[in-house]
Amino acid sequence: MAEDFSIQGMLDMYLFENGQLLERLQEIVLEQKDEECFDEDSINEIFRTMHTIKGSSGVMMFDEITKISHKLEDVFFYLRESKPDNVPHLELVEHVLEVADFITAEMEKIQNGESADGDATEKVAAIDKFLNAIKNGEGEKTKDIKENVHEEPQQFYIAPMATSASRFYKIYLTFHPDVMLANVHAYKIVYSLKEIAEDLLHYPEDIISDEGSADEILENGFKILLQAQCSEEELKGLIKEGYELKKVDIYECTAKEFQQGFDSFGTEIRIDLESSVEEIQAKAEGIQPGEMYIAPASQPAAQEKQKIAPGDFVIESKEPGKGKKLAKDKPKKQEKAAFISVDVHKMDMLMDLIGELVIAESVVLQNPDLKIPGLRLDNFNKAAGQMTKISTDLQNVIMSMRMVPLTNTFQKMNRIVFDVSRKLGKDIEFEMVGEHTEVDKNIIEHISDPLMHLVRNAVDHGIETIEEREKAGKTEKGKVTLSAKTESGKVWISVKDNGRGLNREKIIAKARKQGLLDYMKPDSEYADKEVYQFITLPGFSTNEKVTEYSGRGVGMDVVVSNLQSIGGSLEIESTPGQGSVMNLKIPLTLAIIDGIVMEVGKSSFVIETGMVKEFVGMRENRLIKNPSGEEFVMIRGEGYPVLRIGERYQIDGYQADAEDGMLVLVEVEDQTICLLVDRLIGKQEIVVKPIPDYIKKVKGLSGCTQLGDGSIALILDAVGLIE
Repeated sequence: MAEDFSIQGMLDMYLFENGQLLERLQEIVLEQKDEECFDEDSINEIFRTMHTIKGSSGVMMFDEITKISHKLEDVFFYLRESKPDNVPHLELVEHVLEVADFITAEMEKIQNGESADGDATEKVAAIDKFLNAIKNGEGEKTKDIKENVHEEPQQFYIAPMATSASRFYKIYLTFHPDVMLANVHAYKIVYSLKEIAEDLLHYPEDIISDEGSADEILENGFKILLQAQCSEEELKGLIKEGYELKKVDIYECTAKEFQQGFDSFGTEIRIDLESSVEEIQAKAEGIQPGEMYIAPASQPAAQEKQKIAPGDFVIESKEPGKGKKLAKDKPKKQEKAAFISVDVHKMDMLMDLIGELVIAESVVLQNPDLKIPGLRLDNFNKAAGQMTKISTDLQNVIMSMRMVPLTNTFQKMNRIVFDVSRKLGKDIEFEMVGEHTEVDKNIIEHISDPLMHLVRNAVDHGIETIEEREKAGKTEKGKVTLSAKTESGKVWISVKDNGRGLNREKIIAKARKQGLLDYMKPDSEYADKEVYQFITLPGFSTNEKVTEYSGRGVGMDVVVSNLQSIGGSLEIESTPGQGSVMNLKIPLTLAIIDGIVMEVGKSSFVIETGMVKEFVGMRENRLIKNPSGEEFVMIRGEGYPVLRIGERYQIDGYQADAEDGMLVLVEVEDQTICLLVDRLIGKQEIVVKPIPDYIKKVKGLSGCTQLGDGSIALILDAVGLIE
């Protein structure tokens, strides 16, 4: 069982870390896809990314991923070393993205418990052909460029064959105490050093099959003896401090000291003038043979718990010529932010528990036993107020933990624009605005597909071909802008293009053909927004020719239904010949909302506070009926449609007389409707629960919740009611 747990833990870490690397890789490539070439920093970062993925994949024995990542690493090794000027940039971008796609697909198979059975042979051959082409273009220049040679991962120990160019190092690595699977991270570092090593030893030795080595590494550090023909600076480039490594100490030693191994480390304590008295004393009292904070010396072995005496220290100055501060004057270092990866399912469970806590709080504070006349509850109310504050703060913290930026989602859209525009032969610029806006993780999962539909439609049907843009007097390059912002507890995401726009006449003709228009109402009386909303209906499309990416309208009903399932909406704006804007309005989170509780008959309803404009009570019945039976009310000279909730949902015992009820003005975008209810109960934090699948979906209802008295209230969907 322990072995299975270790392997699964390694696999989870492999998938998580490589997933992060691939996201960053795609971000770099798409940011510079329109440049003439990759800059030096990007080349180095892509090389390191491929080197890391190759190493970890070799450890996990995913041969095809190792093979293709190594081949792409070869390309960027050559670019880094020779700096050729004849590299077809777009072709290179496509190769990198193809490799990223292949690795991502294989990782998805692994995530789903399937075998990583993809074949990278053709892609490796294509990359190899590309590499040979740019090498041949450089001619004689390539003779002096060393090759990026890969050796099999099992050959870690090479018999020492020192030459005059060989150098010897003792390396000590200190990991952050909260790092998971430190032995796997140590193994990856050993794997990366292996390719430059003439001789390499490490302690602990068994860092994969021995699970206890992870605790040993966290407690006492990871020690490496390295013989290689490289400088200390090159070593520091391979082993860097980061989120897993707290400190990296590299000391050069002699061949004799190297051959003596880990026990050759002497007893002279290595310090610098920045060390505090406490640190010096701790090193003197707690020194152990093999500890890496000591420098080689010819003195006899030190006794344990030795006292500090003159001559016991070698002072190592890190920055000659600069003044040193005493320990007392040294400013306190700011604590670095510590991060830990958490399974999203655990976050969901925690969110559910917070919801149950909110419900339990309502049950306590609204308990009927507290409503006994004459009961003094001063102390109880103080305690209840404190509990409410803590639960609210707890909600806010959990909400913030679930909030993630839209950056990765937007980058995926960038990739879609790049791929589709290349296949369609269009020159399109992609712009992202507000990509760091944060929303709930569950919201992101619901909007990815709608955004993909809208962006594809903008590229395929919105942006014209180069020839069409020239005829229309437009710039040759089209533009798609994806922007996001937060406002009043909502997130606004818009997809804007400068293409041909929507054809109003064509949409009206199709709508009339399908019987969607009132035959008594002329076309001119339909507002543009009303007309454009027709394309969101199922099966409505003005595209005469079906393409791989479809036109505006195909799949738009899916977009709207996905948005409505999370309480969102879609608004369409368009100017013929200038382009279109698709505006998505979605909530920040789905879990807990502020709501207004209302009663109709013996039933309870809740509506989100942000949707409510005002409450109106009528002293006399001012409802107006039109010939078709629809009711309206005049408020300050404005007429608003009235919807009787009791009548709509056929509730027994509701107040039929409007004078005995209450009007709730609900506003969604530019539309307002008045809901007629019996009475208002009050404002309350609402934990949103989905309506069970065995209950038929009812338009205008988005979920349910439990109230303080234990009863169930239905949550009204304002968008559905207005429609």
